[in-house]
Amino acid sequence: MANISLSSLDLGNPDSTSRRIATKVPMIIAFFWLTKIATTAMGEATSDALNGLPTGPALAIPLMLIGLVWALRRQFRRDHYDAWTYWTVVVMVAIFGTSAADALHVGLGIPYLDSTIFYAVVLAAVFLVWHRSEGTLSIHSINTKRREAFYWATVFATFALGTACGDMTATTLHIGYFGSGLMFIGLIAIPWLGHRYFGLNEVFAFWMAYVLTRPLGASFADWMAVEPSRGGLGIGAGGAALILTAVVVLLIRRLATTKMDVLVEDVDLEGESDADRLGRGRALGLDLG
Repeated sequence: MANISLSSLDLGNPDSTSRRIATKVPMIIAFFWLTKIATTAMGEATSDALNGLPTGPALAIPLMLIGLVWALRRQFRRDHYDAWTYWTVVVMVAIFGTSAADALHVGLGIPYLDSTIFYAVVLAAVFLVWHRSEGTLSIHSINTKRREAFYWATVFATFALGTACGDMTATTLHIGYFGSGLMFIGLIAIPWLGHRYFGLNEVFAFWMAYVLTRPLGASFADWMAVEPSRGGLGIGAGGAALILTAVVVLLIRRLATTKMDVLVEDVDLEGESDADRLGRGRALGLDLG
């Protein structure tokens, strides 16, 4: 894997890593989770389709890496959250993260259980360094370039971990892709219920749910793609990728058009009356009353 340093992402001078910036991540609303799951499924199918081309991973993986670096550079250069820019990075992480996780198993012959443990350790290490550096893991604190870098490193680790975990349950544990998808639906309800009814820490609950969205989406993407003899619909990776890409584009377009996931202070409200601001705040899911 190429060494992507902070400087290669054009973060500017060293002081810029601690300079406060506008919020670069969306509000966490129900539509966020729907879009996140769709991107994970699309990333799984697209990665499999690209790796399945006659040129194979030798060409597909470098192209994925180029796309990921391009998307990250655009994201870091923006000074506020933009739905198309942000979700393009998520999509590219989903595609490249799938190949990174699969490479340990397919390329090096490492069992899915071992790769799952490896990426869990990687994720824990990223969390540890992030918390020691910034004192928080909350995504509501993503208002400096350095925290943004930690955020995307964490996102990448969650995608790789989720991919390995989903493949492990489907194949190693013989639960199957559809069965794994149903299992992860049940598991993803745990952090939501824990936070809502039992006081589970919201930061822990968020990242637990975030990790689980990956194997959830990937399991259903694989179920769509694989042949009926393996318990799937037989659409193929290419067909599943096209369908899921259309879904993702529609979801992102909806977010970009309505700005329902934009924090009200990040929206240009110049010239609007107090009533306009209140109306927009309600539309964004905020209680400004």
